[in-house]
Amino acid sequence: MHIPAYAHGTIRAALPALPTGRQMANLDCCVCGTPFGRDLGSVPLASDPETGPSGCRPCLSQLVTRAREARDSALWRNAEQARKDAEAWGAHRDHYVRRLEAVRRAAEAVAEVAGNEEVPVLRIAWLSVALESAHAWISDAPEPPASVDREDHSLNHAELLLGDAMITARETVADRLVYHLINEAQPGEPEMCEELECPEGCSGRHDTSHIDCGPDTVFEDLREHGIIIEDPGPGPLSPRIAALFAPRPEDPPSLFPELKEQASAALLPLGIDPDDPEALLSAAAAGLVAEALSSKALEAISAAPGGPDAGDLFAQEADLYRRARKALVAARDGGPERLGAFTAVATDQDLPWAGGSLFTLRSSSGPVADFVRDVEQQVWITGEVMRRQGWRTALLHRAFTAVFRSAHGFGMPGWPAVVDAAMQRLASLDRTSAPAELTDLGAVETALLREPDRLGVNALGWLARHGVLG
Repeated sequence: MHIPAYAHGTIRAALPALPTGRQMANLDCCVCGTPFGRDLGSVPLASDPETGPSGCRPCLSQLVTRAREARDSALWRNAEQARKDAEAWGAHRDHYVRRLEAVRRAAEAVAEVAGNEEVPVLRIAWLSVALESAHAWISDAPEPPASVDREDHSLNHAELLLGDAMITARETVADRLVYHLINEAQPGEPEMCEELECPEGCSGRHDTSHIDCGPDTVFEDLREHGIIIEDPGPGPLSPRIAALFAPRPEDPPSLFPELKEQASAALLPLGIDPDDPEALLSAAAAGLVAEALSSKALEAISAAPGGPDAGDLFAQEADLYRRARKALVAARDGGPERLGAFTAVATDQDLPWAGGSLFTLRSSSGPVADFVRDVEQQVWITGEVMRRQGWRTALLHRAFTAVFRSAHGFGMPGWPAVVDAAMQRLASLDRTSAPAELTDLGAVETALLREPDRLGVNALGWLARHGVLG
């Protein structure tokens, strides 16, 4: 038989204080004393059935029923009491909230009246005293009974609103009274009336409505009353102001301090005037490309199976030259970071090379990572020279590079002479097996002078294999 927890107390109260020996031996019911037998079974009441008392099923069923009825009655009484408590608490709470709201509205009204210059100051003072009295008479917040939820947001919200309204009213009243006292204590100054164009009959009193003593005057005035408060002093300057007074950083040292003299001496013999912006830009672009493609890593990539041949390299050089020119011009206006456009194309591992080439860096079995690092390093050097020594010096540096890497290459002043010699050699060759792009010599010459990659990698490769370009 299952005995619910709420019946344990009722059953314990029904047990005898001094059980008989037969009851202790589980022979008789410990409630009614009837012997257990075939018609009356025992139900153990202790955790150990062998030693504890037992009761018969009819007695225990009656006790469980009595306990259940008592429990239900108690629950009903508790619920009824909770309802009564909630009603009483609700009445107290609503009255308290109404009192808070009334005083809050009074505080807002006092603040509004205090801001009216036409209301006499003495009247405002009395209103302030009356408001403070009403606020002081507000009793403490009523405590809810235990049966009611103690979290009541309406009370907290009403108290916060009243606190804000009282602060506003006190500030407004204090401001009005303080300036009234200051203005009353100031002597009249009739001589100022002419400057202020006062109406006729002015007493010479000119009230002040705003005085700013600064952040530290209060500490000095309190010292006269023997109160010492440490002055916090001025705060730190804002980053913008601090930057105005910060020492100017020293310019970084030049990477190539004698570059201008050396570059001028090397460029002039090649027909490049350092003072000609267009000629200097072309030479700088050629130098940047030549430096990027002269990497030992690229030599290993070309020598590896599936690497680019001479036609691929020549077409890529022409395409990168145009991109280098654009990147250098963009860097003049937008800073060295614009050189990244050149780096992105030169190191792209999935972009096929120019001139219809099928070669990509990803398809190579050579040291592609080393090549990418070399290109990035050369572009970084160009950008760093530009940061430290200016855009023109960076062009001089790369033009100086072209003198040693590609003195007569595409983009340099000597390139037209190279093309002229190449056309003479090409005209003397048997072009029966040559690609169709090489049939029209006039078109070939124009392409070589302006856009060699337009001929395509097959035609450029054939020219390279036959020594046309030297």
